[in-house]
Amino acid sequence: MSSAPATAHAEATRTVELAVRGMTCATCAARIERRLNKLDGVSATVNFATETASVRAPAGVRVADLLDQVRRAGYEATPLPPRRLTGEPDEQRVRYLWRRLVVALLLGTPMADLSITLVLVPSLRFPGWRWVLLVLMAPVATWCAWPFHRKALAGARHGATSMDTLVSLGVVAASGWSVYTIFYTDPDAHVAGAWGLIFQPAGSIYLDVVAGVTIFVLAGRLFEAKARRAAGDALRALARLGAQEVSVLRPDGTEERRPAGELREGDEFVVRPGETIGTDGVVLTGASAVDTSTMTGESVPVEVGAGQPVTGATIALSGRLVVRATRVGQDTQLAQMVRLVQRAQTGKARVQRQVDRISSIFVPVVVALAVATCVVRLLLGEAPQTAFNAGLTALIIACPCALGLATPTALLAASGRGAQLGIFIKDHHALEAARAIDTVVLDKTGTVTTARMGVAEIWVAPGFDRATLLRLAGAVEHASEHALATAVSRYARAELADLPPVAHFAGLAGLGARGTVDGHEVLVGSARLMAEAGIELAEQVIAVRERWAAQARTGVLVACDGVVAGAFALSDTVKPSAAPAVAALRGLGLRTVLLSGDSSAAAEVVGAEIGVDEVIAEVLPAGKAAMVARLQEQGRVVAMVGDGVNDAPALAQADLGMAVLTGTGVARSAADLILVRDDLTVVPTAVLLARSTLRTIRTNLVWAFGYNLAALPAAAAGLLNPLISSAAMALSSVLVVSNSLRLRNFGHPPGMRGSARITGAGLGEQGQPR
Repeated sequence: MSSAPATAHAEATRTVELAVRGMTCATCAARIERRLNKLDGVSATVNFATETASVRAPAGVRVADLLDQVRRAGYEATPLPPRRLTGEPDEQRVRYLWRRLVVALLLGTPMADLSITLVLVPSLRFPGWRWVLLVLMAPVATWCAWPFHRKALAGARHGATSMDTLVSLGVVAASGWSVYTIFYTDPDAHVAGAWGLIFQPAGSIYLDVVAGVTIFVLAGRLFEAKARRAAGDALRALARLGAQEVSVLRPDGTEERRPAGELREGDEFVVRPGETIGTDGVVLTGASAVDTSTMTGESVPVEVGAGQPVTGATIALSGRLVVRATRVGQDTQLAQMVRLVQRAQTGKARVQRQVDRISSIFVPVVVALAVATCVVRLLLGEAPQTAFNAGLTALIIACPCALGLATPTALLAASGRGAQLGIFIKDHHALEAARAIDTVVLDKTGTVTTARMGVAEIWVAPGFDRATLLRLAGAVEHASEHALATAVSRYARAELADLPPVAHFAGLAGLGARGTVDGHEVLVGSARLMAEAGIELAEQVIAVRERWAAQARTGVLVACDGVVAGAFALSDTVKPSAAPAVAALRGLGLRTVLLSGDSSAAAEVVGAEIGVDEVIAEVLPAGKAAMVARLQEQGRVVAMVGDGVNDAPALAQADLGMAVLTGTGVARSAADLILVRDDLTVVPTAVLLARSTLRTIRTNLVWAFGYNLAALPAAAAGLLNPLISSAAMALSSVLVVSNSLRLRNFGHPPGMRGSARITGAGLGEQGQPR
């Protein structure tokens, strides 16, 4: 009976997905959340990265009511289809900002140079110079700066302020005063060179301020728009991962190609070798090796047959399957992974939130101070021109050029240096946690290992030699498509110049293969294959297999004319850079954890080889994200390194996600840092670079706000004029940029070099793998 209320409640509520347009910062998302949550019974979460809102609402709340609340907050929203997995790429905003930035650069740069030159050197003025400046200024101050004006007006209608408010007011005030100065004062009477500008500020022209504010802030917004668009790539890549079309079986036994999205529960469809399985289901007939590494992390393909389940987005490698769909649409494992990544991205910390929070107080204070300065001076009997000049000085000196540059310039400098070191910084959303990172979680398959089976050991039976064993096994396996067969044939071809031809070849699903080589009947495969062929295994063979099993290695037996000739031990190969990278991370005081969907035995062997502190194995994709969340609940700040689709939720959940370039596009999209080189020694370097980047951003923000706090009282007191204010503002921007460019000289600390010998090229003499 206790479940009845819960059931009734579940039936009385529903989840509505909305696409939200017009957000420019995390504060916008928070404002929309607060507005939606004011409705009775509504619980809303707004994802700034993907521009979506997930709203849990009672059945009595209409979608129109939700849309109205979003509009009341000053934004627009539309409902998303119920089965939609992710939004379409929003290229429009990037193009929107890019066009305005190009025009601002083309017109604003010569306008600023010309205005300064004509003011400083009056003798260079020519007939019609006023109109030339006005023609250059008008598009910059209006069309180019329109994104700021539009947001400032929208915020004003709802009683809210933001950085757009200050940018818009600064551009409008500087433009208006410049027009007044150019057309309604006599510049020759007020200005006589540079010294005259300092002591006669009434003749100042502030078109350089108009150009500088517009260009710098547009550039920052463009960078942020590209980063925000990239944040949604993980969801789009996941949605594209599944099969696009499937061959559905009709009742008469014929096949019909349909879009995978039209599959319904209970439909039967055919999967051929090399095809992607269309959805989650159960095998009705056939047998095949299935590559599940994208979903589970298993490096060895799984043999499936009738009655066994299969997962959508995995790949059938051999054999034809007939599958009955058991889960479709949002019920599939792929769709569940989409939701995991989306939920994890929603909760990320953002450095820019600090700016937005402070701006909510800073902007109204600056505007009030500028107005108060002007009014107080008028009340004290000063001339209107002088009073307005002082108020404008206070407003201009607070224009947030430095604030707009603080984050993007640091990221640009760090990105350039990171590329030289093999690191790509995608976004700054998780860098806030980089300074406190204390645990690094490493995925096993494809990250620590090569995700490619290799021959680890060969055992040759008495009476046979190594070359003969390689010839026999290599010839048969060369004709097979199985991953284990490929590893054996690749190893044999590496040692032997040529392999003999094979006759009467037959692939045996789930067992191995057989064929005739140089007149000998050869069997290559599992112990079960040998048993079915009536071949007995000697005690020595059994002992070798048991030893390999304890080491989590896969044994492949070779029989020649009814006698076991030898065996191959196969395992996923550990990357040479793994052990030095772990040593370096531990040298930095970080705890290392190996996280794998593989078996415990296989993961423990790899963990011991590379020297990690802890091994967690047999973890499914949802479990990986949950494991990272559990570490975070324990108070740990986690960096996750992965490469596969199955790692995407964990990468998004982690405080700092790092994906290797050789991994899937989904993993790269979900991560915050991309390791460009397939060399794990860049992981400790990436942690240090992330910390340095965050430290630089925070230093920039402290300087930008500190500059304003120090300069505003001086401006209000009349100790500065607008020209000096604009010069001080430009100097603050130069200091911020210069501080950011210091990241170009980022290198490895001496202590780290001594412990692991990691360089830009990879391993050094002390960092050799075990």
